[in-house]
Amino acid sequence: MKKYQTIFEQGDHQWAVITRDPEKPDYLIDTNEYLVIQGDKAILTDPGGMEIFPEVFSAINTEFDARNIQALFSSHQDPDVISSLALWLDFNPNLQCYLSWLWRSFIPHFGGNATTFMSIPDEGLDIQLGRLRLRAVPAHYLHSSGNFNLYDPAAKILFSGDIGAALLPPGEDDLFVKDFDRHIRHAEGFHRRWMGSNEAKLDWCRRVQDLEIDMLCPQHGAIYQGADVMRFINWFSELQVGSGLRR
Repeated sequence: MKKYQTIFEQGDHQWAVITRDPEKPDYLIDTNEYLVIQGDKAILTDPGGMEIFPEVFSAINTEFDARNIQALFSSHQDPDVISSLALWLDFNPNLQCYLSWLWRSFIPHFGGNATTFMSIPDEGLDIQLGRLRLRAVPAHYLHSSGNFNLYDPAAKILFSGDIGAALLPPGEDDLFVKDFDRHIRHAEGFHRRWMGSNEAKLDWCRRVQDLEIDMLCPQHGAIYQGADVMRFINWFSELQVGSGLRR
């Protein structure tokens, strides 16, 4: 069962994660969904596949009224990221969805219309949520050709999408990384195969190492915090990635 867990709280500013499901079928990749809250409004990142919509929706409503989610943030176009779009729009037809301009004519195959989508230019975009100013950070070709992270400078949290993802074995269900060296073994094969460009990787590393990041929150696997954030960035900068590499 997926659960709602608060990972940051400062006044009416919160981040919550809808945690991975240890009971999920093994033919589905496990995902994290993150809710960025300011007051009574929120943005939901990578809301997930249509098959997990009921669990995500139910978990959110244990702590937060889903009617107050004003937008979705789609890091890229994969079905585990955004195929639940039509179900979210059935619930709230006025929801907007932030995504790369590149996918504006592809994602509507999952649902929505011309008024649903807020295109993010390649260089990124500031996104207002109440008093918060969030930033869509370019992460192109990691692994999608139109790909973005979401940075909250007030909380010092970076939602990193597939960057930092680890495919953890059964029984390793910790919310935060506890042993970096052990954890990163479950991330290496994924990053070698799915990250498409060493040049893009180094561009991302240079970009984010200058940000203040207390938590790096991937779509799959555990959350990096504290010193493990820079540990991951340094590890990733040295990893050889790109097409043609064997796992």
